[in-house]
Amino acid sequence: MVASLLRLPLLGFLGAADPRTAGTVEAVTRELDDSGVLLRYQARPPGDTDGLPPGEAGYLPASFWLAQVLAAAGHMEQAHRLYTALLGLRNDVGLLAEGYDPLRRRFAGNHPLAGSHIGLIMTARALTQNGHFARSG
Repeated sequence: MVASLLRLPLLGFLGAADPRTAGTVEAVTRELDDSGVLLRYQARPPGDTDGLPPGEAGYLPASFWLAQVLAAAGHMEQAHRLYTALLGLRNDVGLLAEGYDPLRRRFAGNHPLAGSHIGLIMTARALTQNGHFARSG
């Protein structure tokens, strides 16, 4: 299971309301959620390495992708809760890293990471386009 599957509806390969998208969201959330932040992919078996150390932190861009897909599918409250939680991870000057380790409560990977900030902006756009911010104030 890989979090990049969440990009399928965002890029127009599947509709957000498609049952396959709903199944993908459910599977990604079930398999990759780590205390509210998504991992890039499932842990690999010993000996199968991609060059990253074991115990990778959550990947913030993927967490924003999830919020975007939820918003596109009409799950606005759930998308907004996730978006708000992710905003709470920013540092004192509003920057985000590539990853977040919820166990140690610290950033991991590249910092700052443009991909995380692009995800933040695109999620705000998705919530705005679906009228959430207009309704919630």
